Amino acid sequence: MNSKKILIFGVFDGIHEGHLSFIAEAKKLGDHLVAIVARDSVVEKLKGKIPCETEVERIENLLKVPEIDLVLLGDAELGTYNVLKEVRPDIIFLGYDQKDLEKDLNKKIKSGYLEKMEIVGGTPHKEEEMHSSIIKKKNK
Repeated sequence: MNSKKILIFGVFDGIHEGHLSFIAEAKKLGDHLVAIVARDSVVEKLKGKIPCETEVERIENLLKVPEIDLVLLGDAELGTYNVLKEVRPDIIFLGYDQKDLEKDLNKKIKSGYLEKMEIVGGTPHKEEEMHSSIIKKKNK
């Protein structure tokens, strides 16, 4: 049997129903799911603020999700993708809202910086209420 390694990226700041749906959808594509947790410094660059939970808390929370087989901390520098070179996934599964990441990955694959790997996009789960930024606003 040919096992497939699936990789997901995210901040995962307060795991909610939307994250769990995304994780379950990713797991259906293979039998080994690796979650990459964005570093606080990278989140700050991308979103202009640091996560509510620390990197360690976010990793610990993901380790409790049964579908996830391995959790790693992402690269310290945006766009280096060293973690991808290390993990060498068969499929990168992206959330519906990770369009910029998808463009960057495709550019790096086309240029030969990253080896060829399949990129699959997930479907939104109650996107009007289950996006992290919406949930955080509701909980304030």
